[in-house]
Amino acid sequence: MTNQKNFLAIDLGATSGRTIVGTLSDGVVNMQELTRFDNHLIETGGHVYWDIFALYREILNSLQLAARRGLHIESIGIDTWGVDFACIGSDGALLRNPLAYRDPHTFEAKNDYLERIFNPETLYDITGIELMNFNSLFQLHAMRREGNSALKSAAKILFMPDALAYMLTGEAACEFTIASTSQMLDPHTKDFSPRMLESVGLAREHFERIVLPGTKIGTLTPEIQRLTGLGAVPVVAVASHDTASAIAAIPASDAHFAYLSSGTWSLMGIESAEPIVTSRSRELNFTNEGGIGGTTCFLKNICGMWLYEQCRKEWKTSSAQAVSHAELLAEAGRSEPFRSIIFPDHPMFANPASMVEAIQRFCRETKQPVPETRAQVCRCIFESLALRYRQVLGWLQEFSTAPLHVLHVIGGGSLNALLNQMTADACRVSVLAGPQECTALGNLMVQAQAAGLVGDLGDMRRVIAENVAPTRFEPQQSDDWDASFARFSDFRV
Repeated sequence: MTNQKNFLAIDLGATSGRTIVGTLSDGVVNMQELTRFDNHLIETGGHVYWDIFALYREILNSLQLAARRGLHIESIGIDTWGVDFACIGSDGALLRNPLAYRDPHTFEAKNDYLERIFNPETLYDITGIELMNFNSLFQLHAMRREGNSALKSAAKILFMPDALAYMLTGEAACEFTIASTSQMLDPHTKDFSPRMLESVGLAREHFERIVLPGTKIGTLTPEIQRLTGLGAVPVVAVASHDTASAIAAIPASDAHFAYLSSGTWSLMGIESAEPIVTSRSRELNFTNEGGIGGTTCFLKNICGMWLYEQCRKEWKTSSAQAVSHAELLAEAGRSEPFRSIIFPDHPMFANPASMVEAIQRFCRETKQPVPETRAQVCRCIFESLALRYRQVLGWLQEFSTAPLHVLHVIGGGSLNALLNQMTADACRVSVLAGPQECTALGNLMVQAQAAGLVGDLGDMRRVIAENVAPTRFEPQQSDDWDASFARFSDFRV
């Protein structure tokens, strides 16, 4: 690797987005943030939407900034959260802002689908995907049941990163890892299941060809070139599901690890050579999502920092002076341990009007001391997440072909030293925290692979490991965590 190349990663999360230029030269990776912005939900008419045109504008802003700085961009890659999609009309136009996975119309759609169409066992056996109410399959079922006019008129359906790539290039594709979140793919054939499509009134023609990470989708349209000042830059299909990109960036040297992609959601799992679709994985509601290099991301979705983020938003609104993240962590660290715990994945925490009140209600109903102060609420959240991680890690060990000695914590949550230490203590494993910008890093490395600068997944991870230094957390105590885990395991949802 002797030639310096610049790649642009567009990394969009459920609450914020960022654009990062990555430079790869002689095995050295440098990352420079261009822009960072909020990703706002729009609530109107009883529904919740993503503002895809605002995201498009932010992408244009980043491209214009890159041009003004004189950066030669080798390629562009887009990753986003999973499951959500846009409807495209026969004239090629977006028909409406995409519905968001937190839209209330999905709350009862899953149960209705499972009662009327496929039972849970059959659905899981076909798709190998965790049954969650916001999966694309259930969103489509809800839209069809409601007579959604955009769906009725849709000639094509594009998942969010594919829709944004389409807006940039005019070329439509369906990237494998993002499509795998939909609960409409057969994990063995790695294509859409005809039975799943038929169950929501769709045909294979509604979706574009499936492409693998590293495939060139197209180049910036002449319009985008004029608006940004850039040339015909290629847009590459990276591992466009942000979790798949993040997992690709884990600096692991062997297979003896589990991962925890810690952000708004916590995605905890292992890497598997083949899908794991068994009665036990169905019972525990694990999911099989697409990874790069032919791997399967066998994981479980956990309601992660969403709990904390929503509480912080409430406190910021109600307080004359915002409390910093560092102050909240310090207060939580000094607060009484194991005073009260919650089950983070209880439905009452999905999107409550007040997260603080929801946490207090759970504790009240389970006859625990009710957290009153900010410190008590934060301590409750972090200890509860660590206990949930312990529970899921124990299950993962059942499915892993190798002992799991290390838990790699990646993403924004890797900076939470308090939670990382709690996780090491609760799970009794070494925790390696970092990199933070793992999703963007995985995005960039797939682009580098497409440019021929790195080889397979192992080579990508070797380069990453040479460029990042994770922070290590070792278990320090266990007895109190054991007693709290016994309490936690009694929760039934």
